[in-house]
Amino acid sequence: MIRRRILAGTRPLGIIVHTENSITIGAPVDRVYDLGARIEDWPETLPHYRWVTILRDEGTRRIVEMAASRDGFPVKWTSIQELDPNRRAIRYRHVRGISRGMVVAWSIEPGPAGTEVRIVHDFDPPWPRPPGPLVARYIVGDMFVRNVADKTLRHIKRIAESELAAQPSTAAKTAVPGSLLEGRVIRT
Repeated sequence: MIRRRILAGTRPLGIIVHTENSITIGAPVDRVYDLGARIEDWPETLPHYRWVTILRDEGTRRIVEMAASRDGFPVKWTSIQELDPNRRAIRYRHVRGISRGMVVAWSIEPGPAGTEVRIVHDFDPPWPRPPGPLVARYIVGDMFVRNVADKTLRHIKRIAESELAAQPSTAAKTAVPGSLLEGRVIRT
């Protein structure tokens, strides 16, 4: 189940849109981090992503152009991606596109029921009032950010959990093929 929140609060210069999407994934935390960090693979594994282009790669800091679809409506932005594999954190700062200025933080941590993944988007656009804050909250935040983040989390969950389910069980690894012991666990 995906949990999500969209909040709007006032700030001295305007309104900030804050969205949170989270999910529990029954797979190892390092594998989930890899799936979230390797955005160059997303167009092949996440059907709502149209393309990801790495414009500059400096190891744990990359400039990327990303394009996705919100149920047929195309969206595109350029971000700086910062990877922190030790903390299993991924951060983005949108530098081009309608979402310029958006800050995104992924946290990927072990939890009691599996790997807990949380994506937080904060957006304080410099758009004129009154329509700017409303567009930011209801169009960018609610219609696009929440939708794309939900799909991303659901697909990463599906991939990670199906990989784990496809791995041979302990019994199959320790069975003696062709014998009466096949399919049984051999204890030593």
